[in-house]
Amino acid sequence: MTLRQFEYLIAVAEEHSFTKAAERLLVSQPALSHQIKVLESAVGGPLLDRLVRTVEVTALGRDFLPHAIAAVRSADEATRAARAVGRLAGGELRVSTLQSIALGIIPPAIRAWRHEHPRVRVQIQEFIHIDLLAAEMLQGSADVAIGPKPSGWTGPYRPLGPEAFLIVLPYDDPDLPADGGPIELKSLAGRPWVLYSPDFGLAPVVNAACARAGFTPRAAVRTHHTATAVELAAAGLGPALVPGNVIGPDFECCTVRPDPPIWRDLVAFTRPYVSPPALAFVDILAEHAAL
Repeated sequence: MTLRQFEYLIAVAEEHSFTKAAERLLVSQPALSHQIKVLESAVGGPLLDRLVRTVEVTALGRDFLPHAIAAVRSADEATRAARAVGRLAGGELRVSTLQSIALGIIPPAIRAWRHEHPRVRVQIQEFIHIDLLAAEMLQGSADVAIGPKPSGWTGPYRPLGPEAFLIVLPYDDPDLPADGGPIELKSLAGRPWVLYSPDFGLAPVVNAACARAGFTPRAAVRTHHTATAVELAAAGLGPALVPGNVIGPDFECCTVRPDPPIWRDLVAFTRPYVSPPALAFVDILAEHAAL
């Protein structure tokens, strides 16, 4: 059974005539009659009573016709919805990202998106680690993902640029350079640090940076949230290494650039088929998410 056969049945039932139904559908009458017979064979009985001057729906046809009408209407609605998505006039955009990035570069892109495409809903899902994020994309649960390029990723991706990290210190910390210059990470080796939980995506970044500086940081506290790390470091629990784009204006006076600089490259990545909303969002993200 096909939607076209349903459409033929509906037309004949409404016109009470094979000839008029064929003219309405712009098909030949033999072709229409053949498809109706195929449909009747599939359902196991006659759907139309072919009288001398008219065509009427049989009892079986009366039971079957509402389902045929519902199927055709559902298909029409699905087609309209798909076209609306293609025009960015409706539908939903599913974005997956890391928690630290959701706080940093995503909000400016969302504001721009809502201004340009207000009828496309946005769903945001956050993950603590890039491997979980990549698995979500592979399973088809997201349209676009934002984070460091996953190890071994072979699908499409678009570079967004480097995400720079800053050191957060207490407001009155004596090591804060008066001239706003950088500070060597190894000069903070003896302090307890505000670190991230081992399963959090930024933990390897901090550990690698400290290892390059020649030390293993000692934890004063561990957290799953960059915003919490900023607050605790500014309160005096210890230095924290935080993506610069998540630090608000209230904490700019207690941040300092590390020497040498620390960063990670971010990308937007997708599956091989990229939906129109995903393509448009990646363009907006690249334009508005300043790193």
